Amino acid sequence: MSREVLIKCENLWHIYPGDVEALRDVNLEIRDGDVVAVIGQNGSGKTTLVKHFNGLLKPTKGIVTVMGIDTRKKSVHELAQYVGYVFQNPVHQLFASTVEEELAFGPRNLGLSEQEVKERVEEALEFFNLKRFRNVHPFSLSFPYKKLVAVASVYAMRPRIFVLDEPTTGQDHIGLRMIEDMVLKLEKEGFTIVMVSHDMRLVAETAKRIIVMKDGRILADKTPREVFSDHELMALTNLKPPQISEFTQKLAERKRLDGVPETALNVDEVVEPLAKYL
Repeated sequence: MSREVLIKCENLWHIYPGDVEALRDVNLEIRDGDVVAVIGQNGSGKTTLVKHFNGLLKPTKGIVTVMGIDTRKKSVHELAQYVGYVFQNPVHQLFASTVEEELAFGPRNLGLSEQEVKERVEEALEFFNLKRFRNVHPFSLSFPYKKLVAVASVYAMRPRIFVLDEPTTGQDHIGLRMIEDMVLKLEKEGFTIVMVSHDMRLVAETAKRIIVMKDGRILADKTPREVFSDHELMALTNLKPPQISEFTQKLAERKRLDGVPETALNVDEVVEPLAKYL
């Protein structure tokens, strides 16, 4: 069964002042339930692309539709009910004096009743395990928890689509695991997720589809295993696969081992098959 197209870019161009072509004739569809990673070097157009999904940027040429709505005709506020955008730095979107008030702002801004707002806040606190912080000032939290509060504030608005801009930037090991678990939980809940990321481990562990960008264009739109197996594509974009992928590729060059993927995406794919040889 074909899944609903939620976001569609048709011949999308974006030109910044000074005739800087950040996007060049991009055609793309994001479907219901997709977990998509957008990767590429700095300046490849990743963030410029996803900022069109909630109206932060408007097309210079071409059309972007969200839920069938032409984004040129709607404000960021109007599109926020469909697309929740989480900035790379959570400080840029946190402003309330408590976590509870932070989570309440979005639903209240949608015009929901106070009872509905309260229910949304409680559900978000529960989903992100933030109940103990409800009366804490967001700025007093550690960076990983600031990021969680930022995502929870979007979650409380119940958009169908989450856009996560570099979700693991500035995170320690614990924070990385928190972000990975969060993405997997959102996927399980049925949300559509678009991530801009340089973190190839996160991409390999969570994404089902990768969009590779360079110089404002889409070079590839494939599965993670296909992308990380494509040595020419990796070289062209100056990107490196996750360490586990590189390890199994080098292993395969020497000797193919039964059950060990040539391009593994996570350690779990390798442990049991390798155990037979140890």
